[in-house]
Formats: sequence, structure tokens, C-alpha cells
Amino acid sequence: MVTVLAIAGAAAQDRQGRALDIYVVDVEGGNATLFVSPSREALLIDTGNGGQAAMRDAERILGAAKHAGLTQIDHLITTHYHGDHFGAMAELSSRIPIREFIDHGASVEMNAGTDAFLQNVYPPLYAKGRHTVVAPGHRFSMGDVNVRVVAAAGRVTTAAVPGAGRPNPYCAATAPQAADTTENAQSVGSYITFGRFRALHLGDLTWNKEIELMCPANRLGDIDLFVVSHHGQALSNSPVLVHAIQPRVAVINNGTRKGGQPDAMKVLFSAPRLEDIWQLHFSQLSGQEYTVPGVFIANTVDEQPTALPIAPMTPPARGAQVAPPPVHNGPAYWIKISARDDGSFTVINTRNGFSKTYAAR
Repeated sequence: MVTVLAIAGAAAQDRQGRALDIYVVDVEGGNATLFVSPSREALLIDTGNGGQAAMRDAERILGAAKHAGLTQIDHLITTHYHGDHFGAMAELSSRIPIREFIDHGASVEMNAGTDAFLQNVYPPLYAKGRHTVVAPGHRFSMGDVNVRVVAAAGRVTTAAVPGAGRPNPYCAATAPQAADTTENAQSVGSYITFGRFRALHLGDLTWNKEIELMCPANRLGDIDLFVVSHHGQALSNSPVLVHAIQPRVAVINNGTRKGGQPDAMKVLFSAPRLEDIWQLHFSQLSGQEYTVPGVFIANTVDEQPTALPIAPMTPPARGAQVAPPPVHNGPAYWIKISARDDGSFTVINTRNGFSKTYAAR
């Protein structure tokens, strides 16, 4: 009864238009996160996978948009040019109008598929709306919801957000990793506020850029909702970021064999003031050792195993001949967050109806 009442209460707030609604859409280890303001303006961050999965992922994103009552996407941020982040853009834009296309500029990687997209597919899409190349410090608003770019094109903001800027005690103990010359380090990172509510989405921004962003001072302050970077991989999610921002809730856009890896999960589980982790999938790379209780996981797989092994699976080497990951092309469920301007918010697992409300700090 408590859960039913919580869902009914969240639905009532939706109808009254007082919540910032966030849909973390299952695109099988890619990214697609939809923010819908109380004024019903929409920001979509990334469009999921391409290739044979493009229409599937476009349909899943469109399902969230329809649930939110949207007839258009006002802003689309493409965090970076990897196929699991821009892949279904053409298919989605053929189904719903997109008014502004936001990115970091030219790709830094040589890839035939990406080059063909950027030269032949992307320009006709943004010609139907507006194209904006952003740098750290760029801002826009959707009514009472404010979006600030804190990273883009390999650069990070040098100015702290309001209320932040204290020395970061985790800097001294966090060593850099090898330099990342890929598109991941170019990711557009977004800091999103609604009244006292704070959300952070950094795309696939990697470890060394996190150090640049967070040292010597914590430029982001405390975060309520952290959409976990890089699907929960240890190439990102350094303590210097995750522990400093003290997220109350973390949501991982992982796949069945992508992300949610032990080293990243250990950083998340040990983050100060963290209350819960929610995941889009069970991860074979975590096993029972590092995953969260099933009530916090949004999706199963098409052929359900009898049990999830306790030990994490060793990630297969690139090119190795291993069994494919568990398939999930059936019904997909998103994790929905409804945030209020007092800083409180409710998270709902739409697979099982389980919800939890987090009071304002």
C-alpha cells in the first residue's frame, strides 16, 4: 500500500506540473537520459545505440517521451561521438521533432562510421533546428530548471557553481591514469538544478578530466542525483569526483555485460552520504558480490538464468571468442526520478513499481 500511494502521489505531482521528471532509459549499456521540466520543456542527453539496435533504442526513448506527454525534444545534448551515445539519433528525429542539437564540436577520433555520420547524417538533422557547439560555462534554462555545461571538448570549468569551491580533500590521494585521447575525454558534462535539487551527468568523462574538474577545489559541491559516468566503468568514477560530490542517489546506465564493474562499484558504495544505487541491469561483471538488491534494478533478460553467480565475471579480452552477453530485446523499463524544488525527490523502478522518496537535505 505504501508503494502504491507513493506512485499515486508522484503521478499527482506530475499532473500539477511541479516536478522535474528524469527518465534514465534502458538502451542496453548506452546512454539516453530525458529531463522534463515543470514547464514541460525537455532535454535529452544522448540517443543510445546505432546499427541494428537503433530503432529499438529510438522506440524506447520515444516511449519515455510519450509517457511525459512530450510532442518535441527542445534540447538534445550529444555528449561525445561514440555509437552508444549518438547511434539512434536519426531514427529518433524521424519520430519526434528536435529543436536544438548541442555537442562539443569536431570529433578527435578517426572512425569511418562516425565520420560518415558527422559528414552526411548529422548536418541535415540539425538543419531542421538549431546547432550549438558548447564550451564549459555555457548555460540555458527550461523554465525553473537550469543547465550549466561544466565540461566539453576536453576542457572543464574553472569557476565553481554557486555554493561550491571548497578545497577537495580527495585530490592528494588520487593519482592520474594514462592519458585518454579518445572521445570519452571530450564529453559534454551537465550540472542541472531545480530549486535546491542538484543533478550531475558527465557522459563518459574519464578519470584525468575528473581530476581537472575537481582539483584543487570541489567546483560542483554536493549532488543529489548522480547519473554515474561511463556506465559504471573504472576508467571514470574516481574518488576525487564521486566521494567529493557526496551523491545521495546514483543511477547506473549499465548493460548486462557493460559497466557496473567492481572497481567502480567499490568507489560508489564507499561514497560518503550515499543512500542508494539504482541500476538499469544486473551486470555479469559485478556478480552478486558488487551488485545491488534486485528491487533497485530495472531490467531482467529475455532468457532468465536460475541464479546470478556470486563472483564477478572477468571481462573478456577484446576479440576473444566468448559467449555473447544475455539478450534483452523484450520489454524495457526506465528508472524515473521526480524531483521537487525543495530538494526532495522520488525514484521509481517501473519494472516492479518499487519507489523510494528521499527527503530534502
